[in-house]
Amino acid sequence: MSTLTVWKFDTADGAGAVEETLQSLQKQQVLKVLDAAVVSWPEGASKPGTKQLHNLVGAGALSGTFWGMLFGLIFFVPLLGAAIGAASGALAGKFTDIGIDDDFIKEVKEQVTPGTSALFLMTQDVVADRVREALPGLQAQLLHSNLDADSEAKVREIFAA
Repeated sequence: MSTLTVWKFDTADGAGAVEETLQSLQKQQVLKVLDAAVVSWPEGASKPGTKQLHNLVGAGALSGTFWGMLFGLIFFVPLLGAAIGAASGALAGKFTDIGIDDDFIKEVKEQVTPGTSALFLMTQDVVADRVREALPGLQAQLLHSNLDADSEAKVREIFAA
């Protein structure tokens, strides 16, 4: 079963600082990263910045379009090259079809604010408590939405490059 998890950090650079930790957790087989992206929102910035973590994932990673559309839907800004525009209603419907509902979007939108950051992970075989333990001192808070295999397949189909 695949899981989409969102780890919120109390600093704008906290999420970006965990890439090495995630690589170590993969080597220990605590999780398998299918795809990952970081949202960083410095104080005073009008919108967050984003980055897909390509070096953590293999060839099966989702396209940047998926992350761009998700972040655009959450933060109402076109990021990672995906233009949201008037299609946001249709996009919301597609995300609901794959298990990312209005409650998930609302929670992330309320939690990830200026001065914070978030790590978005699509993982498999995750041991959440071990991941949380590996992030000491970073004040990471777990928000999550589970995706089953069918939902992951729909994500890949809908957002194929």
